[in-house]
Amino acid sequence: MFPALAGLILHPTVGPVLFDTGYDPAFFRATATFPERLYRWATPVNLPGGAAVSDQLGRFGLKPDDVRAVVISHFHGDHVAGLHAFPRAALFCARAGLEDARRPGRLARVRRGLLDGLTPPDIDARARFFEDMPRTALGPDMAPFEDGADLFGDGSMLAVPLPGHCLGHWGLLLRGENDDRQRFLIGDAAWSRGAVRDDAPPPRLTTDLLGATEVYRRTLNDLHRLWTRRSDLVLTPSHCPEAAAEIERDDA
Repeated sequence: MFPALAGLILHPTVGPVLFDTGYDPAFFRATATFPERLYRWATPVNLPGGAAVSDQLGRFGLKPDDVRAVVISHFHGDHVAGLHAFPRAALFCARAGLEDARRPGRLARVRRGLLDGLTPPDIDARARFFEDMPRTALGPDMAPFEDGADLFGDGSMLAVPLPGHCLGHWGLLLRGENDDRQRFLIGDAAWSRGAVRDDAPPPRLTTDLLGATEVYRRTLNDLHRLWTRRSDLVLTPSHCPEAAAEIERDDA
């Protein structure tokens, strides 16, 4: 079993922002029939009551309608299952990822980790595409990554392309107001911090199935080279047990 992390960011002017939504009861509805049920068999899910992001917001004194934006790293089911719970949020995503989620062929979509019924029907009105946003140079300390899409025009949250895992896969670079540490939420560009430290990609069978292996490995190597120079940078993969344990300790 592995965790599925989502991030809550309290932007000083925009308000509550989510990075992905993780699993949600909607995932089980979306995988109740074939061929989508194959996804559930391939990655068995344990979602205890109250574990959905929409339920966890109450710990922070928030309701789902308070969330003003959701940043979507990519459209795999384990990252977007909870989107339905945030009808008032702008949806920041890659146009390439949304287009891939709409390509014909249910079985082909399932093979790529995409599930019908998890993309809100009004996403065209609510989407803000990374590809259309102003780009900000990241500076030499983030090399080999060069620039990012400035989500709110204030440099506080920059979406950074991390290709290879699937079409339209992006991470999020941010720094808190009261935290000197810069954080890089990298989605599924690596499945653990250990993979980044060791430059150790998943088996080719997995990366070929979901995306483009050689591109994925270049991105992972870029992250590895960044990590070797920036030990102060907090890298958070979405399925990393080490990161999940760290978050649990901080919440204790």
